[in-house]
Amino acid sequence: MPTCSAKGCRAAAVWVLAWNNPKLHTPERRKTWLSCGEHREHLSQFLGVRGFLKDVVELDAWVQPEGSER
Repeated sequence: MPTCSAKGCRAAAVWVLAWNNPKLHTPERRKTWLSCGEHREHLSQFLGVRGFLKDVVELDAWVQPEGSER
């Protein structure tokens, strides 16, 4: 079972946060963090402030684009 990417959290992941660092990655590339319900907002804000967050999708609905990685 996939777990949350927040430091120290072992809860089941419910969300996929797709992100991209434009200084390092091509525009279509997506890296992912997984999140439980409790950490979704915190992780989204962390990525959003840096301009990295591209999408937040429920784990069950996530279709990993080609070239993406966790």
